Amino acid sequence: MKIAAVLAVICWAHLVSGVTHSLQYFYTASSEVHSFPEFIAVGMVDGLQILHYDSNSKQLVPKQDWVNKAVDPQYWERNTGVAQGTQQSFKANVDIAMQRFNQTGGVHTVQNMYGCEWDDESKAADGFDQYGYDGEDWLSLDLKNLRWISTRSQSLSTQNKWNSDKADLEMYKNYYTTQCIEWLKKYLQYGSSTMGRKERPEATLHQKGTGFVCHATGFYPDAVMITWKRDGEEMQEDVAVGETLPNEDGTFQKRAVLTVSAEEWKNKQYTCEVAHQSGETIILDKADIKRSNPDSVPLGPIIGVVVALIVIAIAIVAGFVMLRKKKKPGFSRANSKYPTKFTPVNI
Repeated sequence: MKIAAVLAVICWAHLVSGVTHSLQYFYTASSEVHSFPEFIAVGMVDGLQILHYDSNSKQLVPKQDWVNKAVDPQYWERNTGVAQGTQQSFKANVDIAMQRFNQTGGVHTVQNMYGCEWDDESKAADGFDQYGYDGEDWLSLDLKNLRWISTRSQSLSTQNKWNSDKADLEMYKNYYTTQCIEWLKKYLQYGSSTMGRKERPEATLHQKGTGFVCHATGFYPDAVMITWKRDGEEMQEDVAVGETLPNEDGTFQKRAVLTVSAEEWKNKQYTCEVAHQSGETIILDKADIKRSNPDSVPLGPIIGVVVALIVIAIAIVAGFVMLRKKKKPGFSRANSKYPTKFTPVNI
């Protein structure tokens, strides 16, 4: 399953049940992306960023004040060192991947996302761990059968090597079924006042070119449903629903674009419905439409969204802490002293 698809599933489950929570870690290493950090690490709980590290600042920092209550006093100093080691490991992994694809230069990324989700009603839990290279699937952990699965021939050697390490596989199982869930519950406890809030979306309807854009913004949590209807019937065709995107202030935004002819728009009754757990469904119709005016759109929020998107979208990753010396080329494994996947404390 694609990494983006995993994120979509998590978002949908959270909206439907209202009790599915997730802890996710994203690391990304890139090459030849000018004016941008070559390594980024991000931790998120229910879509809210809780920590950040990048190769420019070289410091692991909290993004929410309450996170400090959930960790020990030495957490940031200790794990800044871990993140710096991971940065070097990821940089090496980019070079290794390029070698496997016979590439000598250009823009490339090694990506990985891992974490867990937990339903506080049914108590069901699951974990996920996926790697990508240049936006394509690379490796994924089959937690049920406890094995790594390669999706490309260039990662077969890594798959075979990791599957032969039974001790590591058992530690992964323990992490995803126990430790990750425990940390998720701890973060939910300390961040309850922030993550338990519900902020109602602001919805607008406007025309842009040949499309009619239904836009919702300023909502929290991130699960929202935008539905276009024609004469009261939900539409599946002619509608493009965008991804849920972060705003600079910690809220989210999303849009759904309807493409119909001017004659259809005039002769039919079209409505857009925005459903969010913060309140009643918002319904917009022709009377609410506004002509978009690019010159009137404030630049501040746009810049904030772009920055947040770059940090999160490019940072779909998790990696290794230390390079083992005197090893043949291959993705580096975590040093046993700092088991990246075994305790979230060590990112």
